[in-house]
Amino acid sequence: MSDRRAIEISRVGFLPETIDVLMQDADAEGFDTISVLSDEWSAGLNRFERPGEILLLAKVDGETAGIGGITHDFVEAGYLRMRRFYVRPSFRRLGVGRQIAMHVLKHATPFNRPIILHADGPDAEMFWPTLGFVPIDRAHTTHLFRPLG
Repeated sequence: MSDRRAIEISRVGFLPETIDVLMQDADAEGFDTISVLSDEWSAGLNRFERPGEILLLAKVDGETAGIGGITHDFVEAGYLRMRRFYVRPSFRRLGVGRQIAMHVLKHATPFNRPIILHADGPDAEMFWPTLGFVPIDRAHTTHLFRPLG
């Protein structure tokens, strides 16, 4: 019998009703990722709707497990930025973050643009290089991914 749990990744065009569950867990860990996502969404500042942008929701066995997406970089127009990635603690080490990231990277492939991100914490700093991101020294940025194109 397998211990694998079903991970479902779907594109969202609105914040899910379960955003509060993500926000409570993130806030409890000291991460403002989901609060900022919610505030920016409510204000209409960032809704992941421009060409090349996407926001994905992950569910495990029907329960909200994580979220993440990609937008245009706010500093350098030629770059895309991985944004608002968060996986609830009870769903970590199941491949949820990897599945979200892989879907986002696949979505970004046709745009053939460098992708940057800011890893918040040691776990994230170790995670992103496993997907091909390399550490860089840039304001508000910790890692860079250059597509092979």
